[in-house]
Amino acid sequence: MDFKRWMLMNNLSTTVKMLRKQYNLTQEELSLKSGVGLRFVRDLEQGKETLRLDKVNQLLDFFNYEMVATSKTDNQ
Repeated sequence: MDFKRWMLMNNLSTTVKMLRKQYNLTQEELSLKSGVGLRFVRDLEQGKETLRLDKVNQLLDFFNYEMVATSKTDNQ
């Protein structure tokens, strides 16, 4: 995995874990409340490289967050 992809997944994983803890939720509670599987929550928080974008957005929507595409030049 290249560095940029690692940073993106690390930021996403860290953000979701931080939000879950701010809401005082277990991974199981988050999976039930957001409608995604427990395995998906665990994979996301562990930085799995391949995840379904629709499920990522479904989980983020629970926290009123969304994935946003940005230009590559914005990230350099």
